[in-house]
Amino acid sequence: MDNVIKNWPLEERPREKFIRHGSQSLSDAELLALLFGTGTAGKNVINWARELLQQSGGLAPLLAMEGKQLCALNGIGPARSIQLQAVLELSKRYLAAALSRGEGFTRPSLVRDYLATQLRHQPREVFAVLLLDTQHRLLHYTELFMGTINAAPVYPREIVKLVMQHNAAAVIIAHNHPSGVAEPSLADQKVTERIKRALEVIDVGLLDHFVIGGEGTVSFAERGML
Repeated sequence: MDNVIKNWPLEERPREKFIRHGSQSLSDAELLALLFGTGTAGKNVINWARELLQQSGGLAPLLAMEGKQLCALNGIGPARSIQLQAVLELSKRYLAAALSRGEGFTRPSLVRDYLATQLRHQPREVFAVLLLDTQHRLLHYTELFMGTINAAPVYPREIVKLVMQHNAAAVIIAHNHPSGVAEPSLADQKVTERIKRALEVIDVGLLDHFVIGGEGTVSFAERGML
């Protein structure tokens, strides 16, 4: 195929595909091509974007990289590094705004996506808390406990203190598994029960516990484990 995109058939050019069929019709590489506009010496933007995805391990790992990591990739300088970091931040803010309007419980995938963007590529285990109001709108998100590569200490009394501070009516908890496997451990189940009991004392419900892995997310509520 011709290396110059403007010489391609209209239906194969990313911009024209976007206009005719919508963003969902584009591959990850084609979306990156639209974002950056130009490739590198000797490579059109789509071929370069494909190589970029191969170098980084895919779109999700690419967007989770820090500035120094991004600049180490072929063809990524400070300007493109900032563009990619801005895309991730916009995604986080969109999801947070949707949850703040209460959309998370009419569109449950929003909660899952929001937590995945926050936690999936953390290098160590992080335990997060989402505080909700009576309408199940997001009041506050915080990463409350940090741990090692495979464990984070969790103290239910600190969660109760946070709930009372923000006058929350319900809670969702989440943590990541840096190993990549989202399956809840026995320790995960035990700490969930401890937190649930602690919240019941102050008449606050624990709605769900999400475990975020590299390849997926497990919901305690969906599994019937709450």
